[in-house]
Amino acid sequence: MEVKLGFGAVPKPQYVFVSKEPDHCWYMLAEDEKRIPIYERAFTGVITGIEVNKKVENTFGEVIRTDLNILADKPYIIRSGSDTYFCKGLLLSLDILTFEQLRHPLTIAVSPGDKKVVFCNIYDPVTYRSIGVSWDGHKELDWQALGQRVSLKINNIHNFNQDKNQSQSEASDNIKKPELRDVFIAKTDTYLAQLNWSPEQGREYLQQKYGKRSRLQLTDTEILDFIDYLKLQLTQNCST
Repeated sequence: MEVKLGFGAVPKPQYVFVSKEPDHCWYMLAEDEKRIPIYERAFTGVITGIEVNKKVENTFGEVIRTDLNILADKPYIIRSGSDTYFCKGLLLSLDILTFEQLRHPLTIAVSPGDKKVVFCNIYDPVTYRSIGVSWDGHKELDWQALGQRVSLKINNIHNFNQDKNQSQSEASDNIKKPELRDVFIAKTDTYLAQLNWSPEQGREYLQQKYGKRSRLQLTDTEILDFIDYLKLQLTQNCST
């Protein structure tokens, strides 16, 4: 995501709520708590976490909610009642999805049912295929156990991705560092040639300044300092 500098909105997740209305099934809240309807039926992003059976305080007192964390153009949290058809359909779908599927973007769609019911369907945004779930025996299903299983799976994937990204970053740093040093050495070659310094002159300066006989022995800070010194000598030569 691109980081916008300067004044702007407070960087916090955007909550999305599920509710069946005449022309939409989910909404956001403005700062004055006014509902902002969302008319699109589908939302696509990468699932980064889930909190099931979460106790939340609202105007009606303490209620139980499930929060699904999704990263899209910014972080979102889809909040639904833990005992709703939407939440149950969500858990059934997430339970079926493989680890590999959960690591990629998914599309979550709302579908209005009878009365106040809203159903949840998950699609693969690449193949357009929906994740088919079975509601057979759902009344006897242990939803709390299912929620714990789904939560454990998703949070393990998130931790795995973080560890993988850290390992890739460390590997990238190990690759880039030698490449950058090669660039720095090449710069000194250019400046030394422009100054008409002999190899012996270079070694004598390094020995006097850093106590080292070779540029390969210099630390990153020292080699940058050496480059600055050579550039300064070139500037002074050009001004004389």
